[in-house]
Amino acid sequence: MEMRSHKHRKKMSRRKKVMWIVSSIALALLLIGGGYFLHIYMNVQETVNEMHKPLDRDTSLEQKEQLENVLKNKEAINFLLLGVDERTNDDGRSDTMIFASLNPDTESVLMFSIPRDTYVTIPGREGKDKINHAYAFGGVDLSVATVENYLDVPIHFYSKVNMEGFSDGVEAVGGVTVQNDFYFEYDGYQFNEGEIELNGDQALSYSRMRYDDPRGDFGRTERQRKVIQAALDKMVSFNSVGKITNVLDVVGDNVQTNLDMSQMRNLLSNYAGARKSIESLEFNGNGQRINNIWYLVVPDEELNRIQGEIESHSQTGTETENASGDQNSE
Repeated sequence: MEMRSHKHRKKMSRRKKVMWIVSSIALALLLIGGGYFLHIYMNVQETVNEMHKPLDRDTSLEQKEQLENVLKNKEAINFLLLGVDERTNDDGRSDTMIFASLNPDTESVLMFSIPRDTYVTIPGREGKDKINHAYAFGGVDLSVATVENYLDVPIHFYSKVNMEGFSDGVEAVGGVTVQNDFYFEYDGYQFNEGEIELNGDQALSYSRMRYDDPRGDFGRTERQRKVIQAALDKMVSFNSVGKITNVLDVVGDNVQTNLDMSQMRNLLSNYAGARKSIESLEFNGNGQRINNIWYLVVPDEELNRIQGEIESHSQTGTETENASGDQNSE
């Protein structure tokens, strides 16, 4: 009887020992994991704070309330992405302007590039000018106001990327792989047709070429989107704190946005599904020389078409069904 009891106690002791070891390992993993994610979170928070540059109008109580209602009601939101070449003693130009509308209800994105030479009215300026000059005249605030005025839609958020830091971002993720549509040479580099690998400097040159592209500005912005998407895909696969920290350092130095941390969390929670369907549009315009300067003149009917596409995309599924019902009843 005593021997059985002794064996039983011995087994219990072993079980406790095993449970203690397993629990200790689990706790260690939890602490390591918690430390990892805490470190990432702190780095993300610091980067977001560094990136956060509100527009002048964002301080308005009315603007804040309107934006809160849009996010709360999960309405479609509009973004403006500006790719800017800013160099020493130069105000820079917004060489890349990409409009994107995210609709969480239909889980879709409508996206198009606004050609840099588009002939538009810039608020507060006499006459018309190239749309990318708005940045030189009044920075991000005037760029946003100009696009809002031109497309007749609100821009809820913007992101400005310094293209001079573009190569640093690609280097931080270890280069990117993209599918190139045709062979070309630029900045001393050769870009073959098909799948190609790019380091930071190559990616910047690949994204800048436009004069030898049969699609001009449209082709250039398409290549920029490819590089950005490839870099984002690589970031998702990272499991190294060091790599993520390097990327965050580059982002903090080269990106500005009026998104704050809570708004970013909201977008991740309620708008992430919009990536399931991405529709791209293109502007159709005519190249014209006005006062010996080349502009892209977009006819009114083409601009109306683009505005109609934005309005249609921004509707909820219910609104779309109601609109279809009204048309059928007629």
